[in-house]
Amino acid sequence: MKEQITYETFDKIDIRLGTVISVKKNEKARKPSLVVRVDFGETIGIKQSSAQITHFYNEENLIGKQVIGVCNFPEKNIAGVVSQVLILGSIDNEGKVTLLHPSQKAENGLPIA
Repeated sequence: MKEQITYETFDKIDIRLGTVISVKKNEKARKPSLVVRVDFGETIGIKQSSAQITHFYNEENLIGKQVIGVCNFPEKNIAGVVSQVLILGSIDNEGKVTLLHPSQKAENGLPIA
């Protein structure tokens, strides 16, 4: 387990619900990655991420899927892609990512608490 943080520290993280609107391979990435564009609603808008999630996900099965992401990290260049959001998922011992998503459809941009 990582060190404990305060609620005030956690409250600084802007975690939101969004819907995947486009997906393509990140051809320049060293490890297999997808460029995922997510609509986080009116306030946040559309953000993209280069994500190493290719074990279970592809261009076909991600479009329209709702995901959860950290929206207030600074932008980061990952293999030529400006990554603006960290899409959240669990990572198993082999490095395979299972994305976090709501159990039912909800409005884009809703905060996660």
